[in-house]
Amino acid sequence: MDVRLDGRAGVVTGASRGIGEAVVRELLAGGAAGVVICGRREGTLAALAEELGERVVPVVGNARDEAHAREAVATAVDRFGRCDLAVLNAGTNPSAGPLMEVDLAAVDATWDLNQRAPLVWARAAWDGWMAAHGGSIVATGSVGGLMPGPVLGAYNVSKAALHHLVRQLAHELAPGVRVNAVAAAIVRTRLAEALWVDDPARAARAHPLGRLGEPEDVARAVTFLLSDAAAWITGAVLPVDGGMSGAGGGSPA
Repeated sequence: MDVRLDGRAGVVTGASRGIGEAVVRELLAGGAAGVVICGRREGTLAALAEELGERVVPVVGNARDEAHAREAVATAVDRFGRCDLAVLNAGTNPSAGPLMEVDLAAVDATWDLNQRAPLVWARAAWDGWMAAHGGSIVATGSVGGLMPGPVLGAYNVSKAALHHLVRQLAHELAPGVRVNAVAAAIVRTRLAEALWVDDPARAARAHPLGRLGEPEDVARAVTFLLSDAAAWITGAVLPVDGGMSGAGGGSPA
């Protein structure tokens, strides 16, 4: 199976590091003509674009901002002639603690970025290119959206809602646009650092495959779902979790 994205272009949110950065590298390795990388860290985005070359264009902004989403899509169309790929990766998890105790302002911030922002970006991609030309959208979900856990209840609920948003969009945007998600477990990123940094071996044992995920593990799955190798897949939430959800345990978060 040849997973290729030759000639295609699009946007990646939360692209400055971690899973987002790994996705950008995989898209380029798969032949993508161009990627607009989005995030709040201007210096980090600029450095990544300089490293990766002319196929990468940074657009700085807040993923919650509708104008930023429209600008990023328009930039892809202007620079590369198309925007048929969209990776909705930006996310946050500041609201740790039981739902009966967690600060509601933090809950609002979590749900705003993890639930509402992906819809904002999907609409921007649809209006800016995909309604007329088709495309593929992949969102970064979480194993926490598949099953409850003891620590990140608000985050888990937000990711469960994201998974259903993906299913709903897949229903509404077919047949021209496919919409899928990956559900990651503990990946060795800064966002998930609190879940593994104190005892990586213990965190690894929560996964039947016996190790933490790496950003590249998730990025490869994202690239597959974007590609024609997944041409008959839409509305799917693909666990990329080292076997955690399949083993029937609870989410570590």
